[in-house]
Amino acid sequence: MLSATDLHFTYAESDRPVIRGISFDLKAGEIVSLLGPSGCGKSTILRLVAGLLSPESGMITWPAGEKRLSFVFQDAALMPWATVTENVLLPLSLKNTVGESDVEKAHDMLAAVGLEGFDKRYPHKLSGGQRMRVSIARALIAHPELLLLDEPFAALDEILRFQMNEMLLKLRRKQGWSALFVTHSVYEAAYLSDRVFIIKNGTIEGEVKPSLNRDLPSFEQRGSPEFSKAVSRISKLLEARR
Repeated sequence: MLSATDLHFTYAESDRPVIRGISFDLKAGEIVSLLGPSGCGKSTILRLVAGLLSPESGMITWPAGEKRLSFVFQDAALMPWATVTENVLLPLSLKNTVGESDVEKAHDMLAAVGLEGFDKRYPHKLSGGQRMRVSIARALIAHPELLLLDEPFAALDEILRFQMNEMLLKLRRKQGWSALFVTHSVYEAAYLSDRVFIIKNGTIEGEVKPSLNRDLPSFEQRGSPEFSKAVSRISKLLEARR
């Protein structure tokens, strides 16, 4: 889907590069997690891929042509004066006039994220998890081929986080998009990902492929030897000193 080659980036207010020679490929249909300590460059990578930042050197190429992408931030960033449906429709309303069929799409997308019947509510009437579901529905209504997620579940409790992980995998199976997923959670990365990149000091220090059997129920996947091995490998890479 895309190739990043020898990316370098330094913020104007800093004399230290935050990204130093990063290269990776992202395949169609896979979820790749970026895991590492705060300030290591994970979110900067997402912004470079999204085109919100431009690399000082290196390049990002889309072999089959530039793809449609959507961004989900840690803060749901909903418009407080707008209904849930109006929030979900925002990407479409910015491009053209919203029609009745678009409203139906919004309702379908809300149903897909478990919020059927919430269309007329306002953000202040929603829980944190519900607001994040609206944010994900908003990102998906434009049918992206690549979803960029910057710690979307960081503020949620563990039980709700597990539920959101399940929802994300279910949506990926149904809709077929790829994703770059930033997280601080070793367990979340090991469970969600086809591959996990360990980021330290602006470089990729290692890669782990969890290889979970997605045909198994979620509790069996989390209790499998493959999951335990992936968590162990990721943890060792995070703890290793250069």
